[in-house]
Amino acid sequence: MANLTSKLDAVNTMLGVIGEMPVNSLGSGTQRSANVVLAENVLDETSREIQSEGWHFNTEHKYKLSKDASTHRIILPLNTLRVDTEVGKYTDIDIVQRGTSLYDRKNHTHKFNKDLEVSIIFLLSFIEMPEQFRSYVAIRAARKFAGRFLASSEIQGLTIRDEIEAKARAIDSDNETGDLTIFDNYSVYRVLDRTNASNNY
Repeated sequence: MANLTSKLDAVNTMLGVIGEMPVNSLGSGTQRSANVVLAENVLDETSREIQSEGWHFNTEHKYKLSKDASTHRIILPLNTLRVDTEVGKYTDIDIVQRGTSLYDRKNHTHKFNKDLEVSIIFLLSFIEMPEQFRSYVAIRAARKFAGRFLASSEIQGLTIRDEIEAKARAIDSDNETGDLTIFDNYSVYRVLDRTNASNNY
């Protein structure tokens, strides 16, 4: 059985691109160079950037959010990247994320009188992502990391090609596991929602 890409594997890939030796472990308890710390930060930044696009593996529709009985506020899961109401479900509110809670722009309040069903995108840890996305994040992060250290157009060219191929594999994997239609794409989903809303005026 093939081993899945770990966060340590990804960091070592990034170090290898700039010609540094691999490390044996990650974490605050190890003696880490500044480059290892930076590599891990760039990896986390890249993972957040890619996951923010919203994919089948980290998006849930009809996800129930419950209001607090005493404050009537709706507190979001700490790993929420993006949230919106289900298309056409609520016409009396317009929610946005503010900090760790929901805010109703239409009624100018943090308080809600009901629980909500939403579409929500979650930030997952590196090991929670499918292997194709681990690879894509690692390669994209390696390109960004190398760009901060090296001026070699040849290396940049190689990593860009690798990134394009890795992204294609990730998209194929996401489409296959999701059995997606255009309505499952978050961007299309929101455009259709806005169109339907404007047609109601």
